[in-house]
Amino acid sequence: MEKTYKKLNDLIGWLCAFIATFIYFLTKEPTVSFWDCGEFIAAAYKLEIVHQPGAPLFLMLQNIFSNLALGDKTSLAYWMNTGSAVCSGLTVLFLFWTITSLAKKILVTEDHSLSLLITVKLLGAGIVGSLAFAFSDSFWFSAVESEVYALSSLCTAILFWLILKWENHAHEVRSSKWIVLIAYIIGLSIGVHLLNLLTIPVLTLVIYFKNAKQITTRGIIKQLGISFLLLGAILWGVIQYLIKAVAQFDVFFVNTLGLGFGSGIFTFIILLVTAIILSIRYSIKYNKAQLNLILLCFCFVLFGYSSFVMVFVRGTANPSLNNNHPDNIFSFLEYVTRDQYPRSPLIVGQYFDSNPIAVENGAPIYRKDAEKYTIVGHKSEYTYDRTTLFPRVHSQKDSDFYKHWLRLAENERPTFWSNLQFFTSYQAGVMFWRYFMWNFVGRQNDESGQFGNLTDGNWLSGIKAIDHMRLGGQYDLPSSVKQDPSRNHFYFLPLLLGLIGLGWHYQHNRKDMSIVLLLFFFTGLAIVLYLNDTPMQPRERDYAYVGAFYAFAIWIGLGVIALTSLAKKRSLVFSTTLLCLLAVPFLLLYQGWDDHDRSEKYTTRDLYARNYLASCEPNAILFTYGDNDTFPIWYAQEVEGIRPDVRIVNIGYLNSDWYLKQMRKRINNSAPLPIDIEPAKVDKGVRDYLVYEDYHIDKPVEIKDLLDIMLSDHPDDKSDRTGENFLPTKKMKLMVNKEDVMKNKVVPKAWQDFITDSMEWDFNRNYITRGDLAILDLLKNNAWKRPIYFVKIPPSETLGLDKYFVNEGLLYRLMPVDLAKTNTKATAKAPVDTQHTNRWAMYHNLMHRYNWANVNKLNYLDPLTRNIVPQYTNNFNILSRELLEVDQKAKAKDVVNKCLEVLPKQVLSMNQAIDYYFISDTLYEVNEKNKANELMKRNGDYIIEQLNYNLAIAKDKPNVIDERNIRLGMGLLNAMLDNSKKYKQMDMEKYLGNQYAMLERKITAISQ
Repeated sequence: MEKTYKKLNDLIGWLCAFIATFIYFLTKEPTVSFWDCGEFIAAAYKLEIVHQPGAPLFLMLQNIFSNLALGDKTSLAYWMNTGSAVCSGLTVLFLFWTITSLAKKILVTEDHSLSLLITVKLLGAGIVGSLAFAFSDSFWFSAVESEVYALSSLCTAILFWLILKWENHAHEVRSSKWIVLIAYIIGLSIGVHLLNLLTIPVLTLVIYFKNAKQITTRGIIKQLGISFLLLGAILWGVIQYLIKAVAQFDVFFVNTLGLGFGSGIFTFIILLVTAIILSIRYSIKYNKAQLNLILLCFCFVLFGYSSFVMVFVRGTANPSLNNNHPDNIFSFLEYVTRDQYPRSPLIVGQYFDSNPIAVENGAPIYRKDAEKYTIVGHKSEYTYDRTTLFPRVHSQKDSDFYKHWLRLAENERPTFWSNLQFFTSYQAGVMFWRYFMWNFVGRQNDESGQFGNLTDGNWLSGIKAIDHMRLGGQYDLPSSVKQDPSRNHFYFLPLLLGLIGLGWHYQHNRKDMSIVLLLFFFTGLAIVLYLNDTPMQPRERDYAYVGAFYAFAIWIGLGVIALTSLAKKRSLVFSTTLLCLLAVPFLLLYQGWDDHDRSEKYTTRDLYARNYLASCEPNAILFTYGDNDTFPIWYAQEVEGIRPDVRIVNIGYLNSDWYLKQMRKRINNSAPLPIDIEPAKVDKGVRDYLVYEDYHIDKPVEIKDLLDIMLSDHPDDKSDRTGENFLPTKKMKLMVNKEDVMKNKVVPKAWQDFITDSMEWDFNRNYITRGDLAILDLLKNNAWKRPIYFVKIPPSETLGLDKYFVNEGLLYRLMPVDLAKTNTKATAKAPVDTQHTNRWAMYHNLMHRYNWANVNKLNYLDPLTRNIVPQYTNNFNILSRELLEVDQKAKAKDVVNKCLEVLPKQVLSMNQAIDYYFISDTLYEVNEKNKANELMKRNGDYIIEQLNYNLAIAKDKPNVIDERNIRLGMGLLNAMLDNSKKYKQMDMEKYLGNQYAMLERKITAISQ
């Protein structure tokens, strides 16, 4: 029976892996996804350098999958996404074997041999538990895109399975080979993601339980202490301090001994290898088995970690994407230690209202010069007037959120209790347990739930009475909510089965239960503790906690055994297992399919990247801001070769000396930026940050003169207070040569009379950075030869130039025009700000240039696509209104009809409903009354349903009334009612009038 079981265990494990992989293959995205995927795919294709701290092993493995494209660049992303699908399927395989291994230890003992019934229970547990995890929300999301988390999950699964494998063979000869293999996998996993290091305490506890003659609380605590030291030794010792030691060796050899760069590195490696070899020989000679094992494990961790050699080698080659330019030991050290990212305090730190009272110099910052390493500054270490243990409310920029969340009074200061409150309610509650419930109870929708409101991103079961009690309004749901593919109901079934399995595991094997519990904690709440995230992250972070969901899936599998153990008849064992399969994995698959199926989704490449690039004239300079502005475009250029003539400049990166250096070189078909600042004047540690000192200059100063002052090394141009260069005025000016502007066709012909003699603006910050200096120098030198575009960016990043921004669709073009004279401001009929539009370029872009993919046919639109579609709606609206104003009704008619043709039919938000109101108004004016009525009805239905929903929640939860949406909806409904009267649409007027009156009565009743 044992041989039969082993064969079945292997076969069915692989079958589960195949099923999962097949589902991922069917639902994977055919091209690039949002967030880091564009950067990862581009970097994997050309073996380039991604953002810190890198993932070299992941990139090299994905490069292998890219070869399956057989030279077809448009399918490279498809095959790299397949790589994630395969890794995820293998994770399911190891989870299956882990569940059956843990269950077998309990069911098969000296008193109970392996029987057919036990085999069914074991295999049933493996199937249900592994497939439940396979179709869980967070894991499935990462399985169908080219991100590190699929491979990271595989590393976690392999490590946990390997320690169980060692446990089964621990007393055999040479069983330590499993430990050495574990060390190697740990080393390799560093080249994927650091999350896998959190399995180390779990692995060491398994070893303790196996080897300890007597298990005691003191022994467990001691073992955990050793595991933390081991974790720290790898996380800080190997990954960071080993590189720091190498760096200090090279500094000594170069700066003190006068030898060449790298001589210290070479010497250190020779000494390290020699020390390891001699130590291993010593351990063998004197039969020090434990020392020998430690040394071998250390060696294999280093072997795995050596994947980072790729970063150093490729960084030196200086490819197109070369984040941090790690071509020397100190830039490499900054890369692996994530120096560019701010660090959150962990044990002791400040409150959000603390004030710095002293600044001390920390570790030196080095720059590699021609002949030596030069100290260019020190890291700042601040001392604050108020500090606390366990600092959770520490971010000054998030002070308003902390006050709102903790309900602090106006002048009330946070206390230690505030830290505990914020940790339990927000960091643990919102940023972990909410994600946990998404996966095993159900999800309200995929909107960001980090605000803590009742309509976005909450967990939700599908049992109306329970959901209504928590969230309110569940008996008045709008159709947009009911039909939302991301609304998933699991009815608590996965959670209940997992809790049953947890209880059964505790009852039958407390040691193994505590090991799985430790895995759950360290890959879940321990990450929350360590990261100490600030609120309102750029995206939901559930992907970081998949290891905890993996651990819970083990208990889901064991829950099957718990239930089948209650069955007295063999037939009931089979039927109970089948019922569990239907109630959990099949339910997760059924509910999750529509919002995880990305097989027809091309919006990231086409609606974002391709259309951003299509908006640009040849040889343009495009300033981007965030990840989703930049990474998809990098993919489009680096992989598919779409518009490689456009130079992409990420404003955030431009403040870094290494990025500014890259902007000075040619990339693909894009010429270098026209920046002629001497590199030494903006090198690392030089003019990183210049403060503003008001010299009371009344008139705008030419930026050439300002740059001369800020880049001058003359003592007279330095501040008396700081001894550094400074910004003497915020009033800036750029003289404009009209002939250059007209020759390069910078402005439309109709605006040539409005070209200004000089652009004048007020700089909008109290400091100026290296990146700002570069942009000003670019403006000075460009002479309007290359078009300059900006994505929509925060006002603080525009340098005050936004008064010269002209909307051309998705992008804003910089134009030296007195826009007040162009009469292109949005009118009262268009709900936009005072932004000016180039209707000729916008018309060409919207009507002819842009690729709409199949966005109007998709059943499910992800949140980022739902955000960009209203941008298109808004632009169609602006353009059509402007065309009407210049009496071009035919073109206005074409524009609004194009909008209805290419964009999704559903209304996606209340803000988009505003645009649709104006578009319906345009339809009436161009005599498209039937289409206008249809749109008005659709828009009205959406607004009315949303208002009824909001009012139902307000009635159930009076403390969380969404006053903004209610006011906005009522105002919009009233405007639509007026429009129906204006255009004499009697049926529409009657419908809207009745609904408006009914809603007014509801509002009055609630307010009373």
